[in-house]
Amino acid sequence: MTPRALAGVAAGLAAGALWGLVFVAPRMVGNFGMVDIAAARFLVFGAVAGVAVATRPALRRWPSGRQAAAALALSVLGFTGYYVLLAFAIEGAGTAVPSLIIGTIPVWMMLLGRPAGLALRALVPGLALTAAGIGLMVAAAWPQSGVEAAGGAGFGWGLLLALLAMASWTAFGLLNAAWLRRHPEVHAADWANWLGIATGLGAAVLWLLAGSSHQAMRAQPNGGLFLLLALAGGIGSSWLATVLWNVASQRLSASLCGQLIVSETLFALLYAFMWDGRWPLATEWLAALLFVLGIVASIKAHR
Repeated sequence: MTPRALAGVAAGLAAGALWGLVFVAPRMVGNFGMVDIAAARFLVFGAVAGVAVATRPALRRWPSGRQAAAALALSVLGFTGYYVLLAFAIEGAGTAVPSLIIGTIPVWMMLLGRPAGLALRALVPGLALTAAGIGLMVAAAWPQSGVEAAGGAGFGWGLLLALLAMASWTAFGLLNAAWLRRHPEVHAADWANWLGIATGLGAAVLWLLAGSSHQAMRAQPNGGLFLLLALAGGIGSSWLATVLWNVASQRLSASLCGQLIVSETLFALLYAFMWDGRWPLATEWLAALLFVLGIVASIKAHR
């Protein structure tokens, strides 16, 4: 694997580590509404992106009309719409099952985004290992998550929203990678900033339409933690993670990028275990091992 591709793999794994944090944020400040959590994070993302563009005039690049429209559409698929669906899914079904459903994104991106010259049989080992890990974790997490959720209907609703979130981000991953390949002249940081500004605008509209009032939010406990998570999510899990993911998308095929999203699931589970204060079960250890082996097998297939 070339140094350029290795740098892309490292960037994709780092993005997964940052994205994994968003799976535990709704549980840490569960007294705040899901829309409020998502909107606050993305408003910070938009503000950081705007500052990054405005304060670096030597590198300032503003999008054309068509580029701005593409950024706005993709921001709904990959950020605002996706995270709202995911947040409500976590509220209904807990952390484990939604994170694992999101973990199937690599399977779909590997199937739908593989390079023309890469035979499907070369992807079978990575696909099989990833699918086995997902199946094992869902089987282990389903009964517990069903009890913790608001009854069977609440769990089923959360499951449906998690599936919609998966479809939304899969579309974003494929379309975003295709856009970056068609526009190699656009720097990864510039595209991240354009997406961030578009996401911030969408978050402002979302908050105005469905968010809590300022008075209601000030009355909630854990306001300091809420602001801290908004800053961490907006800067780390959104802006920096998007820059890193764009680097990976420019240097790797969509199918290999998709496999690297498994790292998001691994880190999400790690953070959830840390928040719950428990060690993984034997089945969870085995599933994590299968995920790691799936990533390794996919990297080898793309050499």
